[in-house]
Amino acid sequence: MARIFHVLPLAALLLAALGSASAATLEVLAYHADGRPVADAVVTLQGPAGTPQGALKADMDQRDQRFAPHVLAVHTGTQVRFPNSDNIRHQVYSFSTAKRFELRLYEGTSAAPLLFDKPGVVVLGCNIHDWMLGYIYVTDDPRFGVSDDQGRVRLPDLPAGEYRLTLWHPQLAGMQPLDGGTVRVPAAGLSHRVALTLAPAPADLPPTPSAFGDAFDRAAREPAQ
Repeated sequence: MARIFHVLPLAALLLAALGSASAATLEVLAYHADGRPVADAVVTLQGPAGTPQGALKADMDQRDQRFAPHVLAVHTGTQVRFPNSDNIRHQVYSFSTAKRFELRLYEGTSAAPLLFDKPGVVVLGCNIHDWMLGYIYVTDDPRFGVSDDQGRVRLPDLPAGEYRLTLWHPQLAGMQPLDGGTVRVPAAGLSHRVALTLAPAPADLPPTPSAFGDAFDRAAREPAQ
């Protein structure tokens, strides 16, 4: 019997090692035409069958009178909380087709999370602070991520195979997603560069009412998939 107990853990370790060896990582590097990295770019993948990453819960915070993160990507069906880490009250709302809502003036954490059950772009604003703009990108694709300050998105634990990329950024023309083409991810993983042509970023100042309204109008015209 002692032998059996020694063999079973060894077999389990071998299976785990084989499983981890077959998991590949796709690293997507988003950059401008001049080589500068692009932060806050959303990358989603369609490919071999997969399930949504992690729990369907997320936070969109408010810090220093800004939404944090500026861009949040979630899977369809995610519950999103809107904590307020500032020492002043905010009133968060959206007119976007994918999710219309309003959270009355509050501090701390709002009473309950909101369900984001439709794919699309949700533009967030604050009734009190017009310069506050944030974005929630809701996708049906099970694998996705948002680029960091270095323009990097790492998507780990992928079965080797062929994937279709979709790219999105709030400064893309019309705020519409782009077809990023097909990539073949080998078992060893892949680093893939994509160039994005973006409109100039708005100044970090309170925007005019028309600029604020335009952001909502662009998102409402056609929900992203």
